[in-house]
Amino acid sequence: MPVWITTPAALQAHFEVKPERIGLDTEFIRERTYWPQLALVQIAIESADADEPTILLVDPLRPGIAEALAPILADESILKIVHSPSEDLVAFKHACGVVPKPLFDTQQAAALAGIGSGLGYQKLVEQLTGVALAKGETRSDWMRRPLSPSQLEYAADDVRHLFAMQDALDGLLAPLGRRAWLDEDAARTVYNAENEAPERWPHLSMRSAQFLDVPAQRRLVRLLRWRDAYARDSDRPRSWILDNELAVSIARQMPADRDALQRQLDAHPKAPRKLGDAIWTALSTELADEDQTPDAGVAETRDKQRLRQLQEAVATRSAALGLPDGVLASRRWLEALLDHGDWPDALSGWRRAALEPDLAPLLAQQS
Repeated sequence: MPVWITTPAALQAHFEVKPERIGLDTEFIRERTYWPQLALVQIAIESADADEPTILLVDPLRPGIAEALAPILADESILKIVHSPSEDLVAFKHACGVVPKPLFDTQQAAALAGIGSGLGYQKLVEQLTGVALAKGETRSDWMRRPLSPSQLEYAADDVRHLFAMQDALDGLLAPLGRRAWLDEDAARTVYNAENEAPERWPHLSMRSAQFLDVPAQRRLVRLLRWRDAYARDSDRPRSWILDNELAVSIARQMPADRDALQRQLDAHPKAPRKLGDAIWTALSTELADEDQTPDAGVAETRDKQRLRQLQEAVATRSAALGLPDGVLASRRWLEALLDHGDWPDALSGWRRAALEPDLAPLLAQQS
C-alpha cells in the first residue's frame, strides 16, 4: 500500500538511509495559472526486503513539505528516475525552489535505445514490463482532499515500475554506448529548467505575425513580452491577460493615442479593459533590442530546398544510428541552424558530433 505523507518528519524518516535512486513523478494542474501548481508528489524507494518499492504519496499542500522535499530533490548523490519530466521540473522549481537532479528520463532513454520517440508512460511500461496500466484518472482533480482510492492507486502506478524500466533501458543503452548521450540530454533538461526564461522572439511561433510589416512585428514583440512578464508576476495564463488575436490586431496599426487604444479594447469581448494603461505603455515603449527582431515573414519563406537537404541528411544519419525520427534533430533546430549559422545548444554535444560530418558540407555550399 502507498504511504500517505503529510508532515516533513514523516518524509524525512524514509530518507534516514539515503537511497542511491528514487522514482519520481508529480501531479499538477495548470488550468488557471501560469505556473504548474504542484498537487501531489510520488516517490518510489527501493526496499531490500520486498519485491516492490515503497511508494510515498507526498502532499505538497501541507505546511513544510515543499521545504522538506528541496534537499532530497537537490541531492546529486540520489538518481531521480522520471518519465518526460519537463513540466514536473518547472512545478518543482516553482514550489520547492530547486530542480531535481541528476535525472534518468525513461522517455528519452527509450528514444536513444531506438524503441520509439515520445512514448507515453503507460505504453512504455507495457512494452518493457508487460504490465498494462489503467487510464482512469488522467483528468482527475488532484487538488481535492481526500484523494479517492482510485486516484491513489493511479498515482502510485506512475512510479511503481520506474526501477524496472530503468534497468531494462540501461541494458539496451549499454551495448550501444549511449548512456553518456542520455546523461548529456538530462543535464541539458535540468539546465533549461533552472534557467527557464521567456522566449526572446515570441512572435515567430505565431503564424499571423508573418503577415505584419516589420514595425508591426516589433510592436507585437513589445506586447508579447509584456504579456509574458505580467502573466508570470500575476500567475495567470497568458491568454487571460491578452489573447493572440487581439495582440496582433493592436500591433497591426498603432493606435493614435491612449484613448484610441481603449476604444479598441472596449470593442473586443475578451479584452483586458482595466489594463489599458499598462498595454499602452508596453506598446509605445521601444525595446532595447528590437532592431534585432527577426522578420517572421522571412522566416516563413525560408529556402525550403536548403532545409529539405538538411532534413534528408539527418534522416539518413538517424536511420544509420537506429534512432526514431526527430530524436537526432528537429525541424525547429535545423531552422535555427540555417537562420543563425551557429549550432544551437540543442544540437551541441553528441548530436553535433553525429551530424557535423554530414551537415557541414551542406552548410558550406549554402553560405
